Amino acid sequence: MYWPLGAPRIYVANKCSAKVVEETEANELRHNSKEKSNSILDLQVARNGHLFATITTTSLNIWQTSPAILLAATVRSPQSLETYGLNVFVLLRPDGSIVGVQTSLGFLLTYNIFVDSTARVYQLHRQDESSRRHSSAGSLPLLAERAGRQEISIQFRIAIRIDAGIGKALALDEELVVATEKPPAVQCIRWTRDGQDNHSTELVSRMPWIDKKACITDMIHDRAMSLLIWLSNNGKAYAVQRVLGRSKEFDNQKILYRGYGFHTPSTEDHLAIKAAINARFSLLAVGCTNGTVHVYTARDYVGSIPISHILEPPASPSTTGRITFLTYSPDGYCLFVGYERGWIIWSVYGKAGGGSFTADRAVSHANNEDWLIGTQDGSWLDGGSHILLTGQNDNRIWILDIARSAVTGCFCAANISRLLLQTDTSVMLFRGNDLPDIVPISADVSLWHQVQIPASYLMYQRPIRCTVISADGRYIAIAGRRGLAHYSFRSGRWKTFDGAHSENEFVVRGGMCWYQHILIAAVETNEDYEIRLYSRELGLNDSSPIYVERLASPAVVMSMSGEDSLLIYTHENILYHYIVSSSNDNIKLVQVGHIGLHGIVRAPARVRAVSWVIPDYQIRDGDPSQDVVHASVMFLVDAKLVVLQPSKDEGGALKYDMRVIASGVEFFAFMRNQNGMADTSILEHLPTSENESASESLPVNNGLEDSLWYFDGSKMHCWTDVQDVLRSASAENSRDLPLSISIQTDFYPTCVALSKGVLIGLDSELVQRRDTNFAFFRFTARTQLFIPSVLRQYISQFDSPAALSLSLHYQRLPYFSHALEVLLHAVLDDEVDKSPSPEEALLPSIVSFLSSFEDYLDIVVQCTRKTEVRSWKTLFAYLPPPQELFEECLGKGLLKTAGGYLIILHTFEEVDSSSRQCVRLLQLAQKAGDWDLCKELARFLMALDESGDTLRQAVGRMAIKSEIAVGSHNRYTVRNADWLNTPQRGKHEQRQSLVDMSNGSQSPGSSGGESIGSQDYFSTRPQ
Repeated sequence: MYWPLGAPRIYVANKCSAKVVEETEANELRHNSKEKSNSILDLQVARNGHLFATITTTSLNIWQTSPAILLAATVRSPQSLETYGLNVFVLLRPDGSIVGVQTSLGFLLTYNIFVDSTARVYQLHRQDESSRRHSSAGSLPLLAERAGRQEISIQFRIAIRIDAGIGKALALDEELVVATEKPPAVQCIRWTRDGQDNHSTELVSRMPWIDKKACITDMIHDRAMSLLIWLSNNGKAYAVQRVLGRSKEFDNQKILYRGYGFHTPSTEDHLAIKAAINARFSLLAVGCTNGTVHVYTARDYVGSIPISHILEPPASPSTTGRITFLTYSPDGYCLFVGYERGWIIWSVYGKAGGGSFTADRAVSHANNEDWLIGTQDGSWLDGGSHILLTGQNDNRIWILDIARSAVTGCFCAANISRLLLQTDTSVMLFRGNDLPDIVPISADVSLWHQVQIPASYLMYQRPIRCTVISADGRYIAIAGRRGLAHYSFRSGRWKTFDGAHSENEFVVRGGMCWYQHILIAAVETNEDYEIRLYSRELGLNDSSPIYVERLASPAVVMSMSGEDSLLIYTHENILYHYIVSSSNDNIKLVQVGHIGLHGIVRAPARVRAVSWVIPDYQIRDGDPSQDVVHASVMFLVDAKLVVLQPSKDEGGALKYDMRVIASGVEFFAFMRNQNGMADTSILEHLPTSENESASESLPVNNGLEDSLWYFDGSKMHCWTDVQDVLRSASAENSRDLPLSISIQTDFYPTCVALSKGVLIGLDSELVQRRDTNFAFFRFTARTQLFIPSVLRQYISQFDSPAALSLSLHYQRLPYFSHALEVLLHAVLDDEVDKSPSPEEALLPSIVSFLSSFEDYLDIVVQCTRKTEVRSWKTLFAYLPPPQELFEECLGKGLLKTAGGYLIILHTFEEVDSSSRQCVRLLQLAQKAGDWDLCKELARFLMALDESGDTLRQAVGRMAIKSEIAVGSHNRYTVRNADWLNTPQRGKHEQRQSLVDMSNGSQSPGSSGGESIGSQDYFSTRPQ
């Protein structure tokens, strides 16, 4: 759900003077040149994301993140460098108030960071400002830029000497944690002296859960999970928690930490060297020496940490180098992995995204683009809108823009149904979903609609945390740190709050959604938790909410279900059901029911999405207040898709049975909550006579409007009918779930275009051009048909009526014949390789199913054209002889298709037959006036008979006149048959001539259906 975008911005801060470098060299300190002294060694970002710190061997720099500005810097004196050593690593207290620098001689130098609210830096003074007029929309950010930035100063605090040697140091809120080397131990040093013991130590040898002789080499901490990961020098990884209290063990040794080992390397290639924590999905990632990343699931805090999946490097270890850093995005949906010779982006469960390993290293070296060649460190900025990178032995900072799906900030049905992206300053909508169903979706840039977010809103409220689109695609709404704004694609105008007080009065938490032109937002104020309704037709101010519903606790997630049902799940573990009641005068929310889920959902904050399935009888005839009694609720908790089904106990009380139906889910889509197939009859595109017969023989409601889809990081999965899943998951049946349809894609799928029969997604591409001296990233919209996979599932389950019914839904699409061809091609390839028994073979059923379509003959010949010759015998073992298919083509007037079967006859070594049939076809093509086909057939006859006698006889039988008028302007003259002396051709050229012949459109005068042709509407890669 993350894609790199554009070219990075470059920042440099050189504060080290040449005099300092010369003096430190004279003192034999460890640096070799001024360039190396200026290289960035390490960086740390504050928790709030407003500041980050970088160091070189001699200096410390404090930066603002948005926009990136150097606010303060300090350069150590030669005496300091000689006494304490060169800078090695930087530490930053999470609140950004204290910076620590680890030195090469085992010291920790700490500095206080002071913010002066009265002093300003980077103030703008325009000489022509009196002659320039600015709009009211741009006046606010302009005034803020003129005011400049708050001044920051760095003051030396204290130097701490660690005699035991520093293996790794970590800055936390209350204390500084240092892992020592001799002896191996962990020291905790409090930042402030509060009268208590400000220093405590625990030896590693006294920790029963870790190897006695192990030494801690790396430590990372996650506040949300209250968890640390320790890496030891023997390549093991441990999940560790700080022990609160003062329990003691033997010899008065304090117990500071308890932990569990979860990664034990089996070989030297799997030694742990880097780690990262994903609190949103409860994942622990460990980078190994061979470049792989082992991802574990933290189920609890007592050592249940099984392996989840393994991410293989995009190239060999010699190409990628060692892993230099791992970092999860703030929302947990993306993992950025830096290597010594490049980097790559992974989705949370293992779908590879953009990366630098496709770059031309020679071009990158020539353009001095070290961000593509290798990385040293990196960190996310602005809530995941940017990634900050530093290179090997480089003094530059690279900040790359990232585009992310709107689902990462607001998980709702409308965002799932459309391809909506957000960047730091804009929102991008892919309009391919709005094309008519008969128009294939392309990767045309014109299908993207990009909207710039108002600068007046971004100035104080960035980063944008939540973006949501309406179901009809007319409106979008955004929410940053405070307030919100919304936009209309029709008018092209934003609406923001009139005053700063109104905008800062609330924060959106719990999501947003649209009901027609009404924006529904879950907000928190200083005192209350509310659901507010805003009308797009009204302005935004203190009195702009047209309705306010107060909640007892904060909302976790919210979503629209059906036409007017609103589901709100709160932190008190209650699911509320509201109906949006609209009249001529007002619109309000009416609560019609709620479900208490105490004891069922253990951690409400871990719920990412909620939806429910109401039985059809309840939708048609039931009371909405009783929906909660009949509905089956679907929760997405972390990465588990959970179903809660209602039932009654012995006393008649309502209870819910829980079952996990899928794991590793990045997102899911229930088609009933989206704009699925058209409500019109599925048979409207057929002739009337066929409508009557089809409606009598085919089952009703056998489409995909009740299908359930989810993506697990590797494949898109689909259950065609959610009711089958619910019946299998119920406590009464308690049987295995029905098999889901698995669809493999080579891009990241973002939504399901149900009416078009395709999956829509994005693919990232690195562009290096000769006419530019910089590289940049772009993404391309990609599509893939899911119709063949669904039809294959139906046919494999011997449900041909369902397959035919689904085909009637999609046969109006211009690429439906191509979908059938893909189906035949996929099954044929599988069975050629596996050679199943006749009882297990699926190909006969596929061939029988395809024979019910008019373009069946075209599908077969196009499939053979795109497969190897060794597969033809397997295919024609279940088909009539090629001679019969050829005759059938002639009988239906499919001359181009018949030409395609000539190569099959020739390949099966029916030489005499193919020669005779070619002459027949040549005569029919002459009568139909298809001279292009005649030309190709003439080439084929010359390939069969190099002497040219067969072609001369055929031309003689055709009785072609000396002059043949073609059209009204062109005339062709045929003198005699001797003009047919063409060069000799090999067997490959024979086959190629007929391949060319079978690629064209239908012959003039043909009475059959349209040929598939050579155009692939949905190919593996964009054309």
